[in-house]
Amino acid sequence: MKLQTLRRTGGVATAAIALSLTLAACGSEDDTETATSSDETSEAAPAEEPAEEPAEEASAADQTFGEGCAAVPADGAGSFDGMVMDPVATAASNNPLLSTLVTAVGEADLVGTLNDAPDLTVFAPVNDAFAAIPEADLNGILADKALLTKILTHHVVGGQLDPAAVVGEQETLNKDTVTVEGDETGMTVSDGAVTANVICGNVPTANATVYIIDAVLAGAK
Repeated sequence: MKLQTLRRTGGVATAAIALSLTLAACGSEDDTETATSSDETSEAAPAEEPAEEPAEEASAADQTFGEGCAAVPADGAGSFDGMVMDPVATAASNNPLLSTLVTAVGEADLVGTLNDAPDLTVFAPVNDAFAAIPEADLNGILADKALLTKILTHHVVGGQLDPAAVVGEQETLNKDTVTVEGDETGMTVSDGAVTANVICGNVPTANATVYIIDAVLAGAK
């Protein structure tokens, strides 16, 4: 009886040990599979890239300089972004600072000449510059097409000249010269008789670069 009891006890113990080892092995395999599955999921998930900030759009105003630029309309056809879309005479006609100049260009029949030119630099007097001329004198100039043409072409040179290139002596379309001095911190245009300050420079249009000035260059008279 004792021998049989020991055999049964030994058999039960052996079975219990075998079962424990089997369960332990299964548990180890499950843990390994779980860890492997977790690692594969981690590797498969792409890293999130930081969102790119939208780039600011370039504006034609970015290249201009001078305190007078603040008076140019912020939007619309007369703004810097509007003027860059049109040839110079048309662009000027949309800018309220240049209405007297535009009237003079029309009286001299120079709209087509200026708009059709491939590339120009224009020194454009503001309305106040024309207002500084005595009214009788200004009316006389506007009525004299030949004289008016000389004065207006005296404000135009060939090529679209940036602030570095425009400095120096420049030949005008009137076959005389003007002298530009300075840089973006302060620039003047002189013909020997009159010296004008550039109040807003390097203004782009479709076919010209414009420097808005505070006086009419009258050396061509």
